[in-house]
Amino acid sequence: MKTNTNQAADRLNALLRGELAATETYQQALEKVGNEAGVQGLRRVHSEHREAANTLREQVHKYGGQPEQSSGVWGTFSKAWEGTAKLFGNSAALSALKQGEERGISDYEAALQDNDLTRECKDLIRTKLLPKTRDHLQVLERVIAHQ
Repeated sequence: MKTNTNQAADRLNALLRGELAATETYQQALEKVGNEAGVQGLRRVHSEHREAANTLREQVHKYGGQPEQSSGVWGTFSKAWEGTAKLFGNSAALSALKQGEERGISDYEAALQDNDLTRECKDLIRTKLLPKTRDHLQVLERVIAHQ
């Protein structure tokens, strides 16, 4: 039977997989868009996803878990981005990134309802991770608007 600590580590690892997939996806996006309008915003978002992944790794360790090393099924999103970019160009790819951010917001909001997460974890999500993810969505909306 899993303890609340194990379940907290599992939930945090699920969030970590999302951040790993986002990091992979933005890395691919940055390789494709070069110096187009909005690239600075995309670089910042990429960096913030890396920071979020590192923060979540620390939390997983803290709760006795082994941090995920890959995005797992989340990596499918990364592959979908690459395929979308090749088929439909940057506008469709940016829309796919936007959908990924929306999914991240949803996942963080669901985690806030998880009784297995400590107040400290929820505070981290509420004050740092979720606000940054919401900001990422705004960055993408601005970039999309200027396409």
